Amino acid sequence: MLKIKNVGIIGAGTMGSGIAQVAATAGCKTRLFDVNQNALEKAKTSLEKVLNRLIEKGRIDSEEKNRIQGNIEYVSNLKTLEKSDLTIEAIVENLEIKKKVFQELESYVGDHCIIASNTSSLSIASIASSLKKPERCIGIHFFNPAPLMRLVEVIPAIQTSAEVLSTSVETIAQWKKTVAVAKDTPGFIVNRVARPFYGEALRIYEEGLADFATIDHAMKTQGGFRMGPFELMDFIGNDVNYTVTETVFKEFYYDARYKPSFTQKRLSEAGYLGRKTGKGYYEYAEDSVKAKPVEDKILAQKIVDRVLVMLINEAADALFLNIASAEDIDNAMTKGVNYPKGLLAWADEKGADWCVQGLDALYDEYREDRYRCSPLLRKMAKENKTFF
Repeated sequence: MLKIKNVGIIGAGTMGSGIAQVAATAGCKTRLFDVNQNALEKAKTSLEKVLNRLIEKGRIDSEEKNRIQGNIEYVSNLKTLEKSDLTIEAIVENLEIKKKVFQELESYVGDHCIIASNTSSLSIASIASSLKKPERCIGIHFFNPAPLMRLVEVIPAIQTSAEVLSTSVETIAQWKKTVAVAKDTPGFIVNRVARPFYGEALRIYEEGLADFATIDHAMKTQGGFRMGPFELMDFIGNDVNYTVTETVFKEFYYDARYKPSFTQKRLSEAGYLGRKTGKGYYEYAEDSVKAKPVEDKILAQKIVDRVLVMLINEAADALFLNIASAEDIDNAMTKGVNYPKGLLAWADEKGADWCVQGLDALYDEYREDRYRCSPLLRKMAKENKTFF
């Protein structure tokens, strides 16, 4: 099996810089590439600040800081990645741009080099098709911020060789990350399973059942989530979150379960993108008045139950369709997006009957395919089985 010693990272944005830090910390000689010299300088400065904070917190010493920095070289010529054993692309989510970069990269690197994409939702098979040796291509999807988030989704395309998959999984594990292997389908695990967290919360708001602050408060206090859906969308950026939802919806042949929200579309169109623009679902100016939630435990539980049963249904369907193992699905949600519990373990706690009854009640009320129950959940309820 190929030992990964030299790593090339394409794109010096937040994600690319973070992945470079992870690889360098693991002892790999890392080249961080970007055509924009300012982006490279910013990445270098940012790493300096991050490592100094780690020293202040007692996580590393100055010797370790120097070792990590010494493992990273900042380059503006793609050809300098020619000796890489592994390259990870972390650029704009545009299929044609990624293909073009991969084609140029392949002309420089050796036959043994693994060429990976950090895409969050694009087809790995489609990206791989741009290469002369598509079997070397794989998805290696980190979560932001890469140095802190424990999960990495590894996504083999139908062209990916068994050796490339095993080497990628072993390498990421050696980098002290939790690996979840996912089938090459839209959104992989996390961005697929998490859609109802945002979509159902938006639907509850659009029906006038509760406002943003009340829904967020319910999901945190009653549901145990670290952030409410609207806080999180503002943190991610409404443009980014909406684009992922729209992509998943389109790629799943317009399945009603992933239907985007006009509320989020209009906010994106207006430029109300969240924290980065100072306004989204909430106002972020210093003098803005903080929205107050309605304190009603019965309402809060109804909100949590409705969002939770939709999340569980999505996780169960991912297992039903062999997107990933039950363990990887639960690991993905707890370590990729910090859910308080794995959704399948949560389903075991609530009971499959509870899940089926909740989904059927929603379907009976709305008669929308959005609320159809996963065949796996229905079967488990009938046979009184659990996921674990």
